[in-house]
Amino acid sequence: MDLKKVFDNNKKWISNKLAADPKYFEEMGKGQSPELLYIGCSDSRVTAEDLMGLGPGDVFVHRNIANMVISIDLNVMSVVNYAVDHLKVNHVVVCGHYGCGGVKAAMQSADLGILNPWLRNIRDVYRIHKDELKAFENEEQRYDRLVELNVKEQCVNLIKTAAVQKAYRDRNLKVYGWVFDIHTGKLIDLNIDFEGYLKNIMEIYHLD
Repeated sequence: MDLKKVFDNNKKWISNKLAADPKYFEEMGKGQSPELLYIGCSDSRVTAEDLMGLGPGDVFVHRNIANMVISIDLNVMSVVNYAVDHLKVNHVVVCGHYGCGGVKAAMQSADLGILNPWLRNIRDVYRIHKDELKAFENEEQRYDRLVELNVKEQCVNLIKTAAVQKAYRDRNLKVYGWVFDIHTGKLIDLNIDFEGYLKNIMEIYHLD
């Protein structure tokens, strides 16, 4: 890749934006007020704004390998708290994708070095749902289902957080689980039972 082309593209992008709206950057510089926090995978093929048809200022984005929400990961926890407590988003989405390299890597026996502790969290998802996953004879179907189950478990991890619970109480914030089908471009809503999950975990994770 010729990185000079990146800067040429940037100049064209600026020209196009100003041609459509001379005050575009002036308005953008005033601040942000997105209603949606998107937690997705770092995969280069899955770009958050593009797949949702949104633009700058519409969505607050955090991406990591396999769209994980891990309580001891200060990066994702800081993003969640900032988006929920300060930006006051009303919707939080965890979006996985079929063909996720992180999910596939988690099912390998190989020593992956520094990735081992990160991928262990996905292996825990497999352990929790192993009976359902072992029922699939086709390996690709098993991986696709693990992608979906991983999204659901990360949504549960979000629901456990103080920021999400307080925002649900104060302004009815909701958590959603989606999967992007990289083979068709379709965005799939897994219809996460937010209310049900919240009710089930309240006994242990409820905050006054």
